[in-house]
Amino acid sequence: MIVPLATSGIVDLLCEPLRYDFMVRAITTAILAAFVCALLSCWLVLVGWSLMGDAVSHAVLPGVVLAYIVGAPYAVGATICGFLAVGLIGALRSTSHIKEDAAIGIVFTTMFAGGLVLISITPSHTDLNHIIFGNILGVSQSDVIQVAALTLLLVAVIAVKKRDLTLYAFDPLHAHAIGLRPQLLGALLLAMLALTCVIALQTVGVILVVAMLITPGATALLLTKRMNRMLILAPLISCICAVVGLYLSYYADTASGAMIVLTQGGVFTVVYLLTVGSAWIRRARHQKI
Repeated sequence: MIVPLATSGIVDLLCEPLRYDFMVRAITTAILAAFVCALLSCWLVLVGWSLMGDAVSHAVLPGVVLAYIVGAPYAVGATICGFLAVGLIGALRSTSHIKEDAAIGIVFTTMFAGGLVLISITPSHTDLNHIIFGNILGVSQSDVIQVAALTLLLVAVIAVKKRDLTLYAFDPLHAHAIGLRPQLLGALLLAMLALTCVIALQTVGVILVVAMLITPGATALLLTKRMNRMLILAPLISCICAVVGLYLSYYADTASGAMIVLTQGGVFTVVYLLTVGSAWIRRARHQKI
């Protein structure tokens, strides 16, 4: 009788949040966002665009707010501001002695601050702070549809351009030699990054979106060096962390977006310790031999 009772208790814990429509929508949105963020994170990690991901995720804020003001889709404003940020970073780097990391820091902090100012002066019947901190428990059915549409679009682009983007990540010179255009591929990656930021805004907000864009790919990279395996492991880990984080936030009554990111960070820590520990053990055995 103990086993059936224990099983029944686990089932109740898993099913209870699903009785509420807002939790079903939150879990659906979290899985979609986690999936597409993890896919893109594989290329961001390989290209070395972690800082660029941070910059674009923060720089899209004024674009999202302006899109809200004029009644346009968030994706339009985010994409425009994402490209604007990249253009400004490139201009600073090419027309002065400022290095890329400094240019990134200047541009994204200035644009992020501009977005905060716009939020503070924009009259709204809704709390625009959810753009910064996320509001996954408050997503509507139309939000879920928008996130699903953007996710399908990005997955379709990745499926078509997977080979070219992978070659660009590993060897842009070879990509250019065989007739590909690395600049266009980089621009495509930036456009996808801006759209992905819009998707993740619903989940964790601007501040934590960079974690969803980097941590899954970095975790998968610790486990494998093959791109095809990374593209399986990263989304799998990210989606599981999204669901586990939501359940933990539900029962612990904590911030949902922050708990999702914290869960991803915890998984990365465990994987890192296991891989480093196994490397130390192999090294110690080799020295003994």
